[in-house]
Amino acid sequence: MDLLDWHRGRLSARRLAVLVSHLPRDSATQRELHGEAADWSVTDHLLAAVVDQLAEANWMFATVNRDEDAEPLEYPKPVPRPRSERALPEPGPEATAAAEVRNPGPAELAQFFN
Repeated sequence: MDLLDWHRGRLSARRLAVLVSHLPRDSATQRELHGEAADWSVTDHLLAAVVDQLAEANWMFATVNRDEDAEPLEYPKPVPRPRSERALPEPGPEATAAAEVRNPGPAELAQFFN
């Protein structure tokens, strides 16, 4: 496939978009778009979750079975995962706290839906 065909009019923009969106995970385009997240498959994410859960279970077992006078054990750190450029942004100070949300009364609801 020659990408110059798009400039020559032999390749439609839709076909080009389909080809680009279905590039393999290890392609340079995917790496540019998603960074190191392109290296991680679903299996890699699931394995990281299993490792985190196992570490947490071991921590709970050790915490429950330790001597009462012993110092508390440090909580296990999760396996670092790559961040995707498309990941949702972290909530900032403009995020509404649950305590700030109020429940409208029946009259306000009726006015809203009318």
